[in-house]
Amino acid sequence: MMPIDNYLDDLFSFIDRSPTPFHTVAAGVALLRDRGFHRLRESDTWGELGPGGYVVTRNDSSLIAFSLTRRPQAGMALRMAGAHTDSPGLKVKPNPIQMRNGCGQLGVEVYGGALLAPWFDRNLSLAGRISWRVDDGPLQCSLIDCRRPLATIPSLAIHFDREANDKRSINKQTDLVPLWMLSEASSPPDFHDFLRRELSACHPEAAAATILGFDLFLYDTQPLCRLGVNGELITGSRLDNLVSCHALIGALTDTDHLRDRLVVLNDHEEVGSVSATGAQGPFLRTVLERLFPEPVDRRRVLAGSLFVSADNAHAVHPNFPGKHDQDHLPLLNHGPVIKVNANQRYATDGLTGALFRQCCTVAQVPCQQFVMRNDLACGSTIGPLTAAEIGVPTVDVGVPQLAMHSIRETMGHLDGWYLLRAMAAFFSAEDDRIRCPEINF
Repeated sequence: MMPIDNYLDDLFSFIDRSPTPFHTVAAGVALLRDRGFHRLRESDTWGELGPGGYVVTRNDSSLIAFSLTRRPQAGMALRMAGAHTDSPGLKVKPNPIQMRNGCGQLGVEVYGGALLAPWFDRNLSLAGRISWRVDDGPLQCSLIDCRRPLATIPSLAIHFDREANDKRSINKQTDLVPLWMLSEASSPPDFHDFLRRELSACHPEAAAATILGFDLFLYDTQPLCRLGVNGELITGSRLDNLVSCHALIGALTDTDHLRDRLVVLNDHEEVGSVSATGAQGPFLRTVLERLFPEPVDRRRVLAGSLFVSADNAHAVHPNFPGKHDQDHLPLLNHGPVIKVNANQRYATDGLTGALFRQCCTVAQVPCQQFVMRNDLACGSTIGPLTAAEIGVPTVDVGVPQLAMHSIRETMGHLDGWYLLRAMAAFFSAEDDRIRCPEINF
């Protein structure tokens, strides 16, 4: 297992390359292919897959990677884990340019349950996927990442809103409109001209392209950093849930090939997971059907398997300890958190939680537990959705963090490394401490 400093360098590089779900999947595929995984396409005939690693994507924003010891065998359990590639944020509208009082602005939609106040007065850039063609040529899809600051959402001066610190409310339609440019023109500039210029930097032929569609997001240009007197904290964007994506890919590729194992990274978790690429969609189920075509064989495999849903957890906030159940207070740098909810917002039960705790014991990392207060609404993850979709025993876990769904989130510098080590133990060769008569994985 890589040392902590190497892990942090690798994590920072991965998140820096992943401003959108499309870039996350591209970065994940690159890591997997560098480590010998073969690319599959859903539209191809896979035939009989031999020993080795494989990766398949859907819509460029979701990914499934699996490693086989031999041709899939009926009854041989899969060690499976999942996370999500998306984060709450601001997505650019199809006709975004708005002109007001000499200012060019970008119309955006709020994606997911974003904490909105931290988006003001930050340097924002643009990234995503563009669909385009030249003349009558074929449709092409390309990723762009402008990387430089391009926009900001200026706060209203306190002189015009004396109650801003006491009773501020944010109107998503009128207050969250980023400033993009200054112009005295009466008509808005062509946003597609800007996209053509950005595309042509990597694709010179795109200078004359017709832009047919795009999925673009704004993101904070300030990179991840370590802070704290002893560098014990990490702050940055999209820690939820790219820390989990990075740990699952790392554990899958850095352990031996003595077990059949699979990782799924779904898009659209932050908006409910109901999509072709989300956890409530058919992506994982259809891949499993291709690996195990016979329904009885597939059922035998899943009945003996375990799925680890990895999604960041709420660390106790030092300013608001009363928001937590006082007997369940996850701390930063104290290890992965097992998440429990009686109403199945998390899929953990006593058995699956115990098995993950044993993984932490094998990996020699600490482990914590979280239960939401009874008088607060509990969030959810891909765990219950995946368990219901394919009928596999599931445990919900995650790295503890503060400021979840903010544009800048905070976590301990050790906890992602702890999760990586626990998942490596989960994926690796059999250990007598990770066994159960009910789940034969």
